[in-house]
Amino acid sequence: MLPVLPHRSTAISREPINLTPPVERAILVSAPFKRGGAKHYVDEHLEELARLADTAGAQVVGTLTQQLDRPHPGTYLGSGKVEELKQRIQELGATLVIFDDELTPAQGKNVESVVRTRVMDRAELILDIFATRARSSEARMQVELAQLEYLLPRLTRMWTHLEKMRGGIGMRGPGETQLETDRRLIQHRIRILKERLADVERAREVQRQGRHAHFRVALVGYTTAGKSSILRHLANDGLVFVEDRLFATLDPLTREVDIGDGYTVLLTDTVGFIRKLPHHLVASFRATLAEAREADLLLHVIDASHPAWEEQRDVVDGVLNDLGLSSRPLTYVMNKMDAVPAEQLSAVRERVANLMPNSLFVSAVADGGLATLTSSLRSSLRSLRPILEVHIPAANGRLIAEVHRDGEVLEQRAEDEMLVLRARLDERTIGRLRHAGARVIVTQAGLRPAAPVPAVALP
Repeated sequence: MLPVLPHRSTAISREPINLTPPVERAILVSAPFKRGGAKHYVDEHLEELARLADTAGAQVVGTLTQQLDRPHPGTYLGSGKVEELKQRIQELGATLVIFDDELTPAQGKNVESVVRTRVMDRAELILDIFATRARSSEARMQVELAQLEYLLPRLTRMWTHLEKMRGGIGMRGPGETQLETDRRLIQHRIRILKERLADVERAREVQRQGRHAHFRVALVGYTTAGKSSILRHLANDGLVFVEDRLFATLDPLTREVDIGDGYTVLLTDTVGFIRKLPHHLVASFRATLAEAREADLLLHVIDASHPAWEEQRDVVDGVLNDLGLSSRPLTYVMNKMDAVPAEQLSAVRERVANLMPNSLFVSAVADGGLATLTSSLRSSLRSLRPILEVHIPAANGRLIAEVHRDGEVLEQRAEDEMLVLRARLDERTIGRLRHAGARVIVTQAGLRPAAPVPAVALP
């Protein structure tokens, strides 16, 4: 017979179980090359890296900086700085180290072995953010492809727990065998993703052919420059997602926008750029950036209120050049003019006028702040449309109204029982008028839009 144990009352906690994952405590590391004004660049780059870490969900608890003549081949930082980093991790209770530059697989592995804490570089952090923000199946495939191409040369670092399990002479260790298996699986997955993205690109090409008759405009620029806000206000579409975070938009979004005087354009918001953008990411987003290659006009949106707007402009121009888009018609749009301090307004305008003549100054939030942009778009579209004389019976009010609604009427006069309208019209309207029996005479041909740019082979 089993003994009867005395009853002990135990209090059962009524607190709910917290399933929220722990927040990473990150130390940011910046090690720029020695140059003039390096201190200013360090502060600016660390601030942007902190915003990236915040977007990814990490809490920044400290920073570490060192100016280098050149990176150390083994640990990127000098050996003394690596030891200092180890001490800072212990003092601050950090669980993550984020480098502002891309590390080689060996450098990442060596630093981790010394500091005994997970190490990420800027490229891995950006890929992590893209993975959490990808919504469509296309964006998810693009991000997965970039992640796998980033991971492939770093597999050995992932298998450090097997590094002591070595085989004898003529034998292979289990760690090495698993690495080879993983490499084959990843390479196979990469091939599948590239094939699927090629199918997506072909489908997009079919969609773009259906838009050939429209004037297509693509918004490009640094992330958080305000591209989505401009699209939202011009399209008067409250469903366009806008958030003051880095990389709020990953998927291209196109809306038909009425810019007045009977003109409409197809306006596309594209993924934002950033300094030190991982080349794997640019390559995997080729299908998305194809929207910019097919555009008749690029609007390079710049945050005029940002102190480093010139550097951000250069970053975007560099990526556009890598994509073979430097020769495309482009207009610089200085956005967020409402946020520029009053005492700096004249200096900003003068600087922009010297660097980028004919730039536009706009605000996506101020009343009438986009008027100069819509006026510029009308001028660009107007130059493409021919000037015609349309002869319509004066009694045919429907056709006359259609010309006024879908075109820009410059003048009109009566000739016997006909009404002659001198107007700028697009190809679709011209076709409908001729089909309805109107007589259309071209008096001045319009300019032809630039030919689409062929796709560029990226690494």
